[in-house]
Amino acid sequence: MTPADLVQRFAGRLRFPQLFLVTLMLFLVDLVIPDLVPFADEILLGLTTLLLGSWKKAGPRPEPKPPIKDVTPRG
Repeated sequence: MTPADLVQRFAGRLRFPQLFLVTLMLFLVDLVIPDLVPFADEILLGLTTLLLGSWKKAGPRPEPKPPIKDVTPRG
């Protein structure tokens, strides 16, 4: 299994998979291109990528229980 397959499989479970992949690509490109303030934007993009990576889809909501009916006769 290639790293790209692993990333796509992981991103498939996320709430916003396209946004995660775009941020990840920007982070990787930013690591290669030198800049004036070292590591400032890399840290911000890395934290944003981690935030988006931890934002999972919401699971199925449990159905509410019906109210209990009292059928005992009043005496």
